[in-house]
Amino acid sequence: MSAKASIEAGRTALGIEFGSTRIKAVLVDETHNPIAMGTHDWENRLENHIWTYSLEDIWGGLQDCYASLVKDVRDRYGVTLTTIGSMGFSGMMHGYMPFDEKGELLVPFRTWRNTMTGEAVKVLSPLFEFNIPQRWSIAHLYQAILNKEEHVGRIDFFTTLAGYIHWKLSGEKVLGVGEASGMFPIDSTTGDYDENMLAKFDELVSKEGFAWNIKGILPKVLNAGEKAGYLTEEGAALLDVSGNLQAGIPMCPPEGDAGTGMVATNSVRVRTGNVSAGTSVFSMVVLEKAMKKAYEEIDMVTTPDGMPVAMVHCNNCTSDLNAWVNLFDQFAETFGMKIDKNDLYGTLYRKALEADADCGGLVAYNYFSGEPVTGLNEGRPMFVRMPDADFTLANFMRSHLYSALAALKVGNDILLKEEKVAVDSLMGHGGLFKTPVVGQQILAAALNAPVTVMDTASEGGPWGMAVLAAYMMEKGENEGLADYLSEKIFAGQTGTTIAPQASDVAGFDAFMTKYVATLSAEKAAVEGMR
Repeated sequence: MSAKASIEAGRTALGIEFGSTRIKAVLVDETHNPIAMGTHDWENRLENHIWTYSLEDIWGGLQDCYASLVKDVRDRYGVTLTTIGSMGFSGMMHGYMPFDEKGELLVPFRTWRNTMTGEAVKVLSPLFEFNIPQRWSIAHLYQAILNKEEHVGRIDFFTTLAGYIHWKLSGEKVLGVGEASGMFPIDSTTGDYDENMLAKFDELVSKEGFAWNIKGILPKVLNAGEKAGYLTEEGAALLDVSGNLQAGIPMCPPEGDAGTGMVATNSVRVRTGNVSAGTSVFSMVVLEKAMKKAYEEIDMVTTPDGMPVAMVHCNNCTSDLNAWVNLFDQFAETFGMKIDKNDLYGTLYRKALEADADCGGLVAYNYFSGEPVTGLNEGRPMFVRMPDADFTLANFMRSHLYSALAALKVGNDILLKEEKVAVDSLMGHGGLFKTPVVGQQILAAALNAPVTVMDTASEGGPWGMAVLAAYMMEKGENEGLADYLSEKIFAGQTGTTIAPQASDVAGFDAFMTKYVATLSAEKAAVEGMR
């Protein structure tokens, strides 16, 4: 069936993902190939010391992204998009969106980027005997309780960004298990919230006298492949302001960007892993057995079908790199040169491969926001060098590429070296890998492991979300997600693999020695620059 015929017959699947800097929609045909796309650029803002997006940002961005998709369909195929076979929404994991019984948001959306729940996690992690990261929804809720915030007693429901979008479009207060695992710990044997920890939390806050209990205000947990409702008339009007989109479209469970990244890289099977590198960076490794103990640097989440995953999540990755590339762009414009941004990125990234393996004594910190993996509640981007360091453009660029992955290396050194977790394949995806070879080679050096980038990696999370929507409609009886991906999505797919070079591994380790030793200067910058 042609793409046009697939669209007209409604034999398509749509994934829309709310990333940190872009909302992106991908429409796929019956062979799961992208046939149309829509985008909307956006940016979080720091308001009253809280990283947030407004509801106007969210809905205006979603509507513009969908309109962009509709235009792409019309331009390519001469068709007005009126129906879709299935759809799903994903977003930045974690964060905090509490609502009252009227469905009104009680406080501005607190995103994953906030590192304001340190007091809460110091209570919850030992209570649960389970690492609770600062960005998790339960950490935000308990911190609000500790802060005596007035809104807490009026909470009727709280969720993540993806869960909020799904709720407003379908009327269903649900989450996919992978996304739910960033709200509250999941028991992988049941595929639901951990009952023992739910009871411990209720006991912890019992003296507060709230009318709610924790399970009653959390979204219902669903597994990949389960039906999660249908697009309502109100939802269709909210998504498509033109009024052409019909209600009744089946919707799959909303997921987080970590889950869609695993799907997009075929990394949901035991002993597989992936690294997503963009505004933030995180690695996901599907475990074959439990770790020996809990670590602050490693989060336990799940795949979209409920398998346990060790996640190392770092708040900062390419933001500082992007800022420096923009500075070089301004320099070029000052001299009357107009350089294509993709060419500028590619040239500067490739220059880094000419550098000394240890960056010649240069050290960079890419901390736009706090970085819990290295113990920082706030960030101050910083560049440091010895007076006699080899200060070249190549070393400068390589130091910033190393910096983008340095915190990730801290967590993964625990996972791979201390816990000796086995990984058969490690996939990379995200903006860091857009320039061929460079990001892969640097990541291979950081983790001392071969890194593969699939041909489909550039499609990323929105495509992974569309695949999850298709899986819900197509899966056979007892067909698991891992088998579906391997046999129906990635069969015959090709990619490129880069193995670590010994000199690069040694160079990155040397860089890290200086990086860790100088962290105290970064912490001083946080305290001194206000």
